[in-house]
Amino acid sequence: MTNGLPANAHALENGLIEIARKAGAAIMEIYKTDFEVRTKDDASPVTEADEAAEAIILPGLLALTPDVKIVSEESAGAGNVPDVSDETDFFWLVDPLDGTKEFIKRNGEFTVNIALIAKGVPIMGVVYAPALEKLYFGGPDGAKLIENNTDPKTTTITVRPMPEDGIVVVGSRSHGDPDAMKAFLGDLKVREMRPAGSSLKLCLIAQGEADLYPRLGRTMEWDIGAGHAVLAAAGGTVENMDGRPFVYGKGDFANPYFIARSPSVPVKYQG
Repeated sequence: MTNGLPANAHALENGLIEIARKAGAAIMEIYKTDFEVRTKDDASPVTEADEAAEAIILPGLLALTPDVKIVSEESAGAGNVPDVSDETDFFWLVDPLDGTKEFIKRNGEFTVNIALIAKGVPIMGVVYAPALEKLYFGGPDGAKLIENNTDPKTTTITVRPMPEDGIVVVGSRSHGDPDAMKAFLGDLKVREMRPAGSSLKLCLIAQGEADLYPRLGRTMEWDIGAGHAVLAAAGGTVENMDGRPFVYGKGDFANPYFIARSPSVPVKYQG
């Protein structure tokens, strides 16, 4: 890896997509069963699908980039956390199954998230929604959406200009504070409030189907790193509520509130 970008980025992209697809296939096998749901120490749910996906992703990434550290949700929860910071040259950030609540509800809105972070910035990422047969990828050459597993169709995606008839605001299907959201939006002209699960909210902005995602609640870095990579490659931004750049490699991997958007959407920064 040189000059802030992986050497042979095309090979890395192909390898990353293959790993995400294999993890997604394992998730879907469990999705078809009467799986068990357990509760982690932080009261969040976990299933064998989370663990099966991580068991595919971690060795896959090690084979792809043997010298790059990996931060993954389930391993981190078990106390296996490598020493990384926003000054680390490269590290992988993984959520093997983002949207476990959506997985449990069987609504299809769950994803495999894998991002490559370079000095606090996501430079490559894949978000794969296996039940929807949609794979989003963002990297140095832009962002794309690959649909349909049997007869794949690839489309280049970019954020859209702010619509004159009002913006589409995406928010969490399983979390959220309607009053805080209303206060944040202020006098912005909103055409639609659209709920969506997992990191798909960031991807909807990246593909020009939504415009703004204010996150006014708890998230972890692995929840959004891959979606951030896709959105950034599509021309969008993720910022802290005061407008500062959003960085990765924080000590506890906990995120502050943030704003994901198309740059054409004006926001009033806070703080």
